[in-house]
Amino acid sequence: MSWGSELWDQFDNLEKHTQWGIDFVEKYTKFVKERSEIETNYAKQIRNLSKKYQPKKNSREEEESKYTFCRAFLTSLNELNDYAGQHEVIAENLTSQIITELSRYLQDLKAERKSHFHDGRKAQQHIESSWKQLETCKRRFERDCKEADRAQQYFERMDADINVTKADVEKARQQAQVRHQMAADSKSEYSSYLQKFNQEQNDHYFTIIPNIFQKLQDMEERRIDRIGVCMKTFADVDRQVLPIVGKCLDGMTKAAESIEPKTDSKQVVESFKSGFEPPGDVEFEDYGQAMKRTVSDTSLSNSKEAREKPAGKSKGKLWPFIKNKNKVTHAIPHLPPPASSPPSPSAVPNDPQSPKQQKEPLSHRLNDFMSSKPKMHCLRSLRRGVSDFSHLPPEQRRKKLQGKIDELNKDIQKEMDQRDALTKMRDVYVKNPQMGDPASVDPRLSEIGQNIEKLQFEAQKFEGWLAEVEERMPSKSDTHRRSGLYETQNNTTVSNNCAQDRESPDGSYTEEQNSETQVKFDDEFDDEETLPTIGTCKALYPFEGHNEGTIAVAEGELLYVIEEDKGDGWTRVRRNEDEEGYVPSSYVEVFLETNAKGAMTYI
Repeated sequence: MSWGSELWDQFDNLEKHTQWGIDFVEKYTKFVKERSEIETNYAKQIRNLSKKYQPKKNSREEEESKYTFCRAFLTSLNELNDYAGQHEVIAENLTSQIITELSRYLQDLKAERKSHFHDGRKAQQHIESSWKQLETCKRRFERDCKEADRAQQYFERMDADINVTKADVEKARQQAQVRHQMAADSKSEYSSYLQKFNQEQNDHYFTIIPNIFQKLQDMEERRIDRIGVCMKTFADVDRQVLPIVGKCLDGMTKAAESIEPKTDSKQVVESFKSGFEPPGDVEFEDYGQAMKRTVSDTSLSNSKEAREKPAGKSKGKLWPFIKNKNKVTHAIPHLPPPASSPPSPSAVPNDPQSPKQQKEPLSHRLNDFMSSKPKMHCLRSLRRGVSDFSHLPPEQRRKKLQGKIDELNKDIQKEMDQRDALTKMRDVYVKNPQMGDPASVDPRLSEIGQNIEKLQFEAQKFEGWLAEVEERMPSKSDTHRRSGLYETQNNTTVSNNCAQDRESPDGSYTEEQNSETQVKFDDEFDDEETLPTIGTCKALYPFEGHNEGTIAVAEGELLYVIEEDKGDGWTRVRRNEDEEGYVPSSYVEVFLETNAKGAMTYI
């Protein structure tokens, strides 16, 4: 149906309707814009979430990357990041394909509508002006007719009156004729203009207005069609990224399916295997040998056998399931049998009349071991551990040393490649002096040669430590041995405590250590309580503290100083009662307290 033929008298309503259509386009544009902002914000939040859980660049996260479930989670995070990118694509396509196009179309639509209604108002004003002129002609004709009628009546009265002169009668007659002529002219003009107005009115309502309304109808239909296209595009923008989103989800599923529990279990063994042998059996120590009792059939052993039994072979490790906050395990100190007077017969455990003994000597040692206060790392072990990893168990130390050797070999190969390239360049310069001076390459070659020597020296040093570790590690064929060297090693503790670490000053494991030395070291550690603070310090630079015994600090962080720099370039600091370690002295600004030596402890 055509607006021109059906709605010829609804000019005002059509004006309101087309304005409402433009308002609808603006509303839909605003809707798409808000949807685009939602997609952008959602993508940003997803990216931030993925970034938040990305592994940080430190040794702990690098260790975690060995496990399949950690790698699967990292893959999922990367896929999630790509997933966020697809939502950014949605936002970009909504902006470019809908918002921008509709904004441009709205400007054209408003201009077109304004032009059509301007033409319609112009036609409306023209027909109204013609109507006013027609009314004017009509009133003039009516007025002239009335005037002619009055003039005729006046003439007739004058002509019938005998008292009026002939001249007055003639004058009245002439006046009546003039008025009749004017009425005839007005009638002719009114008739002519009425015909003209009817033609214009016919053109207005059957040609001009229908054409304008048809244009408005076409404009409105194009607007509706454009809205439909935009709504379809709105859905297509989402549909276009679905295959890529599906690939992201498939990647997450594939990552989850790649998790291998058995492989991760094996990796735990590779990561934490110490290389030590399990502890041997604890041998019976007969403290009743000094009682000189008569040997009976029920005796466990005679005194001679008890005297001949070596006392240093019962030092077994009992550390596997004991935990403390500093991760330092302690060997059970081997105390020699008491040399004082033998106990009275009433104290013999096997005597039914003897009073109940309070605690066995082994129980004493176990309780002391379980309740022992964790000791801090000594400075010697810390310094040595940074260089040769001697603070680690043999198997872990071997892996660290092998990794360091591989790293040094890569550096050496890189330097050698640079040296070969510079050597070739120098040969080219020698053959073609115009290309360059051969002597200009010599300083760099000399520097590379020195670097290679240093790296080779470092590699030899680590290879020596590796050979030492491999020599001391037990072989699989010796697993049945529970005495001698391996049993002696089992009596030591895998710790960073230098007093209990069975190492020589150069970092090697010793073969034997007497009980007196162990007791002496334990006494020293009993005195090593929590150190008092002697001042404070402020971190000038960030320090990551990857090495054992060090502590990570952030720039500007305030810490307590518990041990000054002894000339080795390290200062011992404490953050709280569980976190302390060494930081480079050049990285902190120290503020010592003159009267605080041993007086103030960290709470």
